[in-house]
Amino acid sequence: MAVRRFEGFDLIGDIHGCGLSLRMLLARLGYSKKNGIYFHPRRQVIFLGDIVDRGPHIREALHIVRDMVDAGHAQIVMGNHEYNLLCYCTPSRTPDTQPYLREHTQRHRRILQETLQQLDPYPQDKRDFLQWMKEMPLFLEMEDFRVVHACWHQALIDQFKEMLGGNRINDDFLYRSAIPDTFEWVLMDRLLRGTHLKLPNDEVMVSRDGFKRRFFRTKFWAVEPQFFIDVAFQPDPLPEHIARTPLSEDNRKDLVHYAETEKPLFIGHYWCEGEPRPVSDNIACLDYSAVKYGKLVAYRYDYESKLRADKFVWVDVRAEITRPQ
Repeated sequence: MAVRRFEGFDLIGDIHGCGLSLRMLLARLGYSKKNGIYFHPRRQVIFLGDIVDRGPHIREALHIVRDMVDAGHAQIVMGNHEYNLLCYCTPSRTPDTQPYLREHTQRHRRILQETLQQLDPYPQDKRDFLQWMKEMPLFLEMEDFRVVHACWHQALIDQFKEMLGGNRINDDFLYRSAIPDTFEWVLMDRLLRGTHLKLPNDEVMVSRDGFKRRFFRTKFWAVEPQFFIDVAFQPDPLPEHIARTPLSEDNRKDLVHYAETEKPLFIGHYWCEGEPRPVSDNIACLDYSAVKYGKLVAYRYDYESKLRADKFVWVDVRAEITRPQ
Protein backbone atom coordinates (compact mmCIF):
# COMPACT_ATOMS: atom_id res chain seq x y z
CA MET A 1 0.00 0.00 0.00
CA ALA A 2 1.30 3.45 -0.92
CA VAL A 3 2.25 5.64 2.05
CA ARG A 4 0.24 8.86 2.21
CA ARG A 5 2.57 11.84 2.26
CA PHE A 6 0.14 14.13 4.11
CA GLU A 7 -2.26 13.48 6.98
CA GLY A 8 -4.86 15.36 4.99
CA PHE A 9 -5.59 18.26 2.69
CA ASP A 10 -7.18 21.65 3.23
CA LEU A 11 -9.09 22.70 0.13
CA ILE A 12 -9.73 26.44 -0.16
CA GLY A 13 -12.35 28.04 -2.39
CA ASP A 14 -12.36 31.19 -4.52
CA ILE A 15 -10.29 33.96 -2.88
CA HIS A 16 -10.84 36.83 -5.36
CA GLY A 17 -8.24 39.09 -3.83
CA CYS A 18 -9.39 38.78 -0.20
CA GLY A 19 -5.87 38.73 1.21
CA LEU A 20 -6.76 39.41 4.85
CA SER A 21 -9.44 36.72 4.84
CA LEU A 22 -6.93 34.26 3.35
CA ARG A 23 -4.36 34.97 6.08
CA MET A 24 -7.05 34.53 8.74
CA LEU A 25 -8.26 31.26 7.22
CA LEU A 26 -4.76 29.81 6.94
CA ALA A 27 -4.13 30.65 10.60
CA ARG A 28 -7.46 29.08 11.57
CA LEU A 29 -6.42 25.92 9.74
CA GLY A 30 -3.17 25.74 11.72
CA TYR A 31 -0.78 27.13 9.09
CA SER A 32 2.06 29.42 10.15
CA LYS A 33 4.89 31.15 8.36
CA LYS A 34 8.31 29.64 7.90
CA ASN A 35 10.81 31.71 5.93
CA GLY A 36 7.90 33.99 5.01
CA ILE A 37 5.75 31.19 3.53
CA TYR A 38 2.67 29.58 5.07
CA PHE A 39 3.06 25.87 5.81
CA HIS A 40 1.70 23.04 7.92
CA PRO A 41 3.97 20.20 9.05
CA ARG A 42 1.47 17.45 8.22
CA ARG A 43 -1.07 18.89 5.75
CA GLN A 44 -1.21 20.53 2.32
CA VAL A 45 -3.53 23.18 0.89
CA ILE A 46 -5.22 22.81 -2.49
CA PHE A 47 -6.51 26.07 -3.93
CA LEU A 48 -9.53 25.79 -6.24
CA GLY A 49 -8.62 28.76 -8.46
CA ASP A 50 -10.05 32.28 -8.86
CA ILE A 51 -7.37 34.00 -6.81
CA VAL A 52 -7.74 37.16 -8.91
CA ASP A 53 -10.39 39.83 -9.64
CA ARG A 54 -12.77 41.92 -7.55
CA GLY A 55 -10.95 42.04 -4.20
CA PRO A 56 -8.65 44.67 -2.67
CA HIS A 57 -5.49 42.55 -2.18
CA ILE A 58 -5.11 40.54 -5.38
CA ARG A 59 -1.34 40.87 -5.68
CA GLU A 60 -0.84 39.90 -2.04
CA ALA A 61 -3.13 36.87 -2.42
CA LEU A 62 -1.24 35.79 -5.54
CA HIS A 63 2.09 35.99 -3.72
CA ILE A 64 0.79 33.99 -0.75
CA VAL A 65 -0.63 31.27 -2.98
CA ARG A 66 2.24 31.04 -5.47
CA ASP A 67 4.85 30.98 -2.70
CA MET A 68 3.03 28.09 -1.04
CA VAL A 69 2.73 26.20 -4.33
CA ASP A 70 6.39 26.77 -5.24
CA ALA A 71 7.49 25.55 -1.79
CA GLY A 72 5.39 22.39 -2.01
CA HIS A 73 3.01 23.47 0.76
CA ALA A 74 0.07 23.80 -1.65
CA GLN A 75 -1.31 22.83 -5.03
CA ILE A 76 -3.72 24.75 -7.26
CA VAL A 77 -6.07 24.31 -10.20
CA MET A 78 -6.86 27.04 -12.70
CA GLY A 79 -10.05 29.05 -12.27
CA ASN A 80 -12.02 30.75 -15.01
CA HIS A 81 -10.81 34.15 -13.76
CA GLU A 82 -7.15 33.16 -14.19
CA TYR A 83 -8.01 31.85 -17.65
CA ASN A 84 -9.88 35.04 -18.55
CA LEU A 85 -6.97 37.21 -17.42
CA LEU A 86 -4.50 35.06 -19.34
CA CYS A 87 -6.55 35.34 -22.54
CA TYR A 88 -7.15 39.08 -22.06
CA CYS A 89 -3.39 39.70 -21.84
CA THR A 90 -2.27 37.25 -24.56
CA PRO A 91 -1.92 38.65 -28.11
CA SER A 92 -3.60 36.46 -30.71
CA ARG A 93 -1.97 34.97 -33.77
CA THR A 94 -4.41 36.90 -35.99
CA PRO A 95 -3.95 40.50 -34.75
CA ASP A 96 -5.75 42.04 -37.71
CA THR A 97 -9.05 40.37 -36.83
CA GLN A 98 -8.64 39.84 -33.06
CA PRO A 99 -5.76 41.56 -31.26
CA TYR A 100 -6.06 39.46 -28.07
CA LEU A 101 -7.44 36.03 -27.26
CA ARG A 102 -10.14 37.69 -25.14
CA GLU A 103 -11.76 40.78 -26.59
CA HIS A 104 -11.11 44.04 -24.76
CA THR A 105 -14.76 44.88 -24.33
CA GLN A 106 -16.14 47.14 -21.62
CA ARG A 107 -17.63 44.13 -19.81
CA HIS A 108 -14.39 42.15 -19.88
CA ARG A 109 -12.43 45.18 -18.67
CA ARG A 110 -14.93 45.71 -15.87
CA ILE A 111 -14.44 42.14 -14.58
CA LEU A 112 -10.64 42.42 -14.70
CA GLN A 113 -10.20 46.05 -13.72
CA GLU A 114 -9.12 45.49 -10.09
CA THR A 115 -6.56 42.88 -11.14
CA LEU A 116 -5.11 45.07 -13.88
CA GLN A 117 -5.01 48.13 -11.62
CA GLN A 118 -3.17 46.22 -8.92
CA LEU A 119 -0.72 44.39 -11.21
CA ASP A 120 0.05 47.00 -13.88
CA PRO A 121 2.34 49.03 -11.56
CA TYR A 122 4.42 45.85 -11.12
CA PRO A 123 5.11 44.69 -14.72
CA GLN A 124 7.59 41.96 -13.76
CA ASP A 125 5.13 40.54 -11.22
CA LYS A 126 2.41 40.65 -13.85
CA ARG A 127 4.53 38.77 -16.39
CA ASP A 128 5.56 36.17 -13.83
CA PHE A 129 2.01 35.62 -12.61
CA LEU A 130 0.66 35.24 -16.16
CA GLN A 131 3.30 32.62 -16.96
CA TRP A 132 2.47 30.80 -13.72
CA MET A 133 -1.25 30.86 -14.53
CA LYS A 134 -0.61 29.31 -17.93
CA GLU A 135 1.19 26.44 -16.20
CA MET A 136 -1.59 25.76 -13.66
CA PRO A 137 -3.21 22.30 -13.78
CA LEU A 138 -6.78 22.25 -15.01
CA PHE A 139 -7.69 19.40 -12.64
CA LEU A 140 -6.17 17.13 -10.02
CA GLU A 141 -6.95 13.45 -9.67
CA MET A 142 -5.66 11.91 -6.46
CA GLU A 143 -6.00 8.33 -5.30
CA ASP A 144 -8.89 9.26 -3.01
CA PHE A 145 -10.43 12.47 -4.42
CA ARG A 146 -10.63 14.92 -7.34
CA VAL A 147 -10.39 18.69 -7.74
CA VAL A 148 -11.56 20.97 -10.55
CA HIS A 149 -12.73 24.57 -10.54
CA ALA A 150 -16.29 24.09 -11.84
CA CYS A 151 -17.20 20.70 -13.33
CA TRP A 152 -15.64 17.25 -13.61
CA HIS A 153 -16.38 16.02 -17.13
CA GLN A 154 -14.73 12.63 -17.44
CA ALA A 155 -14.99 12.20 -21.21
CA LEU A 156 -13.43 15.60 -21.91
CA ILE A 157 -10.71 15.01 -19.30
CA ASP A 158 -9.85 11.63 -20.80
CA GLN A 159 -9.57 13.18 -24.26
CA PHE A 160 -7.44 16.01 -22.90
CA LYS A 161 -5.04 13.61 -21.17
CA GLU A 162 -4.73 11.57 -24.34
CA MET A 163 -4.01 14.73 -26.32
CA LEU A 164 -1.56 16.45 -23.96
CA GLY A 165 -0.41 13.65 -21.67
CA GLY A 166 -1.18 15.41 -18.41
CA ASN A 167 -3.33 18.08 -16.80
CA ARG A 168 -1.76 21.31 -18.14
CA ILE A 169 -2.34 23.25 -21.33
CA ASN A 170 0.33 24.41 -23.78
CA ASP A 171 0.51 27.48 -26.06
CA ASP A 172 -1.25 25.84 -29.00
CA PHE A 173 -4.09 24.65 -26.76
CA LEU A 174 -4.47 28.14 -25.26
CA TYR A 175 -4.74 29.77 -28.70
CA ARG A 176 -7.25 27.23 -29.96
CA SER A 177 -9.33 27.55 -26.79
CA ALA A 178 -10.26 31.07 -27.91
CA ILE A 179 -12.01 29.69 -31.01
CA PRO A 180 -15.67 28.89 -30.23
CA ASP A 181 -16.86 25.28 -30.50
CA THR A 182 -13.41 23.72 -30.80
CA PHE A 183 -12.61 20.87 -28.42
CA GLU A 184 -10.26 23.23 -26.57
CA TRP A 185 -12.99 25.86 -26.16
CA VAL A 186 -15.54 23.30 -24.97
CA LEU A 187 -13.16 21.73 -22.45
CA MET A 188 -12.18 25.07 -20.89
CA ASP A 189 -15.82 26.13 -20.77
CA ARG A 190 -16.97 22.94 -19.05
CA LEU A 191 -14.13 22.49 -16.55
CA LEU A 192 -13.77 26.16 -15.62
CA ARG A 193 -17.34 27.47 -16.00
CA GLY A 194 -19.44 24.34 -15.56
CA THR A 195 -22.62 23.23 -17.25
CA HIS A 196 -25.43 25.63 -18.07
CA LEU A 197 -28.75 25.76 -19.88
CA LYS A 198 -30.19 28.47 -22.09
CA LEU A 199 -33.23 30.28 -20.78
CA PRO A 200 -36.33 29.38 -22.85
CA ASN A 201 -37.94 31.72 -25.36
CA ASP A 202 -34.83 33.92 -25.58
CA GLU A 203 -35.54 35.32 -22.11
CA VAL A 204 -32.92 37.33 -20.22
CA MET A 205 -32.16 37.47 -16.48
CA VAL A 206 -30.34 40.33 -14.77
CA SER A 207 -28.07 38.84 -12.13
CA ARG A 208 -27.16 40.40 -8.80
CA ASP A 209 -23.88 41.65 -10.21
CA GLY A 210 -25.78 43.56 -12.91
CA PHE A 211 -25.03 41.33 -15.89
CA LYS A 212 -27.70 40.28 -18.35
CA ARG A 213 -27.62 36.51 -18.72
CA ARG A 214 -29.29 34.20 -21.22
CA PHE A 215 -28.02 31.04 -19.50
CA PHE A 216 -28.19 29.73 -15.94
CA ARG A 217 -25.68 27.52 -14.13
CA THR A 218 -26.68 23.93 -13.52
CA LYS A 219 -25.89 21.06 -11.19
CA PHE A 220 -23.96 18.14 -12.60
CA TRP A 221 -24.99 15.75 -9.83
CA ALA A 222 -28.80 15.93 -9.95
CA VAL A 223 -30.44 12.49 -9.93
CA GLU A 224 -33.28 12.10 -12.44
CA PRO A 225 -34.14 15.82 -12.72
CA GLN A 226 -37.48 16.68 -14.33
CA PHE A 227 -37.69 20.50 -14.34
CA PHE A 228 -35.31 23.45 -14.70
CA ILE A 229 -35.53 24.07 -10.94
CA ASP A 230 -34.13 20.57 -10.30
CA VAL A 231 -30.82 21.49 -11.93
CA ALA A 232 -30.46 25.24 -11.24
CA PHE A 233 -27.36 26.00 -9.14
CA GLN A 234 -26.75 29.71 -8.70
CA PRO A 235 -27.61 32.47 -6.19
CA ASP A 236 -30.09 34.18 -8.50
CA PRO A 237 -33.39 32.26 -8.42
CA LEU A 238 -35.10 31.36 -11.65
CA PRO A 239 -38.41 33.12 -12.33
CA GLU A 240 -41.26 30.81 -11.32
CA HIS A 241 -42.51 30.24 -14.87
CA ILE A 242 -39.01 29.18 -15.94
CA ALA A 243 -38.30 27.12 -12.83
CA ARG A 244 -41.24 24.83 -13.62
CA THR A 245 -40.31 24.34 -17.26
CA PRO A 246 -39.83 20.62 -18.03
CA LEU A 247 -36.39 19.56 -19.21
CA SER A 248 -36.35 18.65 -22.89
CA GLU A 249 -34.23 15.92 -24.43
CA ASP A 250 -31.92 18.61 -25.84
CA ASN A 251 -31.59 20.08 -22.34
CA ARG A 252 -30.62 16.69 -20.96
CA LYS A 253 -27.89 16.33 -23.59
CA ASP A 254 -26.31 19.53 -22.25
CA LEU A 255 -26.19 18.20 -18.69
CA VAL A 256 -23.47 16.06 -17.14
CA HIS A 257 -23.91 13.61 -14.27
CA TYR A 258 -21.28 12.93 -11.61
CA ALA A 259 -22.44 9.70 -10.02
CA GLU A 260 -22.80 9.14 -6.29
CA THR A 261 -20.33 6.25 -6.59
CA GLU A 262 -17.47 8.49 -7.84
CA LYS A 263 -14.60 9.76 -5.69
CA PRO A 264 -15.19 12.85 -3.54
CA LEU A 265 -14.96 15.97 -5.68
CA PHE A 266 -14.13 19.54 -4.66
CA ILE A 267 -15.25 22.52 -6.75
CA GLY A 268 -15.51 26.31 -6.42
CA HIS A 269 -17.07 28.82 -8.84
CA TYR A 270 -20.77 28.79 -7.91
CA TRP A 271 -21.30 31.52 -5.26
CA CYS A 272 -23.10 29.41 -2.68
CA GLU A 273 -24.90 30.98 0.28
CA GLY A 274 -25.73 30.08 3.87
CA GLU A 275 -23.79 27.77 6.15
CA PRO A 276 -21.30 25.65 4.20
CA ARG A 277 -22.22 21.99 3.73
CA PRO A 278 -21.72 19.37 1.00
CA VAL A 279 -24.00 19.68 -2.03
CA SER A 280 -24.07 15.87 -2.17
CA ASP A 281 -22.42 13.02 -0.29
CA ASN A 282 -19.39 13.20 -2.57
CA ILE A 283 -19.28 16.83 -3.80
CA ALA A 284 -18.35 19.97 -1.88
CA CYS A 285 -18.54 23.47 -3.37
CA LEU A 286 -16.20 25.87 -1.56
CA ASP A 287 -17.14 29.19 -3.18
CA TYR A 288 -19.24 31.22 -0.73
CA SER A 289 -18.72 34.70 -2.23
CA ALA A 290 -15.96 35.91 0.10
CA VAL A 291 -15.48 39.06 -1.95
CA LYS A 292 -19.20 39.93 -1.64
CA TYR A 293 -19.01 39.77 2.18
CA GLY A 294 -19.83 36.09 2.26
CA LYS A 295 -17.38 33.48 3.54
CA LEU A 296 -13.92 32.30 2.54
CA VAL A 297 -14.31 28.56 2.96
CA ALA A 298 -12.05 25.54 3.35
CA TYR A 299 -12.76 21.84 3.71
CA ARG A 300 -10.49 19.76 5.97
CA TYR A 301 -10.27 16.51 4.06
CA ASP A 302 -8.95 13.45 5.86
CA TYR A 303 -9.63 10.80 3.22
CA GLU A 304 -13.28 10.22 4.16
CA SER A 305 -15.43 8.79 1.36
CA LYS A 306 -18.59 10.61 2.51
CA LEU A 307 -18.16 14.36 2.91
CA ARG A 308 -19.33 15.96 6.15
CA ALA A 309 -20.69 19.36 7.13
CA ASP A 310 -18.51 19.51 10.24
CA LYS A 311 -15.34 19.47 8.12
CA PHE A 312 -15.93 22.97 6.71
CA VAL A 313 -13.90 25.85 8.17
CA TRP A 314 -14.44 29.46 7.17
CA VAL A 315 -13.91 33.15 7.76
CA ASP A 316 -17.18 35.08 7.82
CA VAL A 317 -16.13 38.23 6.00
CA ARG A 318 -19.04 40.43 7.08
CA ALA A 319 -18.80 39.42 10.74
CA GLU A 320 -15.04 39.10 11.15
CA ILE A 321 -13.50 41.66 8.81
CA THR A 322 -14.39 44.91 10.53
CA ARG A 323 -12.61 47.26 8.14
CA PRO A 324 -12.07 47.27 4.35
CA GLN A 325 -9.34 44.90 3.30
